Amino acid sequence: MSKTKDKLKKNEPALGGWTMTGHPAVAEIMAGEGFDFIGVDMEHTPINVEGFYRIALAAKGTGCDVLARLPSCDAVLAKQVLDMGAAGIIVPSVNSPAEAAQSVAMAKFPPEGIRGASLCRATGFGARFNEYFQNHNRDVLVVVMLEHIKAVKQADAILATPGVDAALIGPYDLSASMGLAGQLNHPDVLAAQQAILGACLRQKVAAGIHVVPLDAAEVQRRIEQGFRFLPCGIDTAFVREGCRQMLKARET
Repeated sequence: MSKTKDKLKKNEPALGGWTMTGHPAVAEIMAGEGFDFIGVDMEHTPINVEGFYRIALAAKGTGCDVLARLPSCDAVLAKQVLDMGAAGIIVPSVNSPAEAAQSVAMAKFPPEGIRGASLCRATGFGARFNEYFQNHNRDVLVVVMLEHIKAVKQADAILATPGVDAALIGPYDLSASMGLAGQLNHPDVLAAQQAILGACLRQKVAAGIHVVPLDAAEVQRRIEQGFRFLPCGIDTAFVREGCRQMLKARET
């Protein structure tokens, strides 16, 4: 079982990095710093299956799980990234129980799902096929993203879907779906986040939210609120903040 899934099952916080650059060296550095997982954003970046494969290779041996944030609820792409060694998938824009069920099905082998089996990298190119096949449905992490007001209204039904391990709030898309794009502290947006958190607690699904600001205190605040699946920052933001810190020398 992956480190991330094990922590979530124990109701412990799992802290992850987030990569949008897609560069293997960046992912390797982040993985080596102690994150529980790296979320590879394949929705809003040019990262494709080959790019994901290179990141998975770079993170090998670090003890950091590599998760694929898919561009859509795509069974073919889910199969490919899992074949490349993903510890799990993050499925965007899950707005109904049917979409949640599809997210689970495409991550798991029959009879629980529809994923095809092969002698891929994840199985050691066949050397560990039996062990991988027998344990995969138990071990794979399935995260659904609730990032639309439609999902808020069906949150309990979505999260009651067997096999959903965590729900990740997409704060920017959620605010946009409410006509409040980027207004993350608007009372209505905060109420929608709280509604999702409440549904997670009722359905015993790990609640997640992306803490974009590079602020450890904000991560701790979210943990205290009850969130357990926590992507932290973005690799682009880490680079930008490092530049700004160094350029403060001009101000002295």
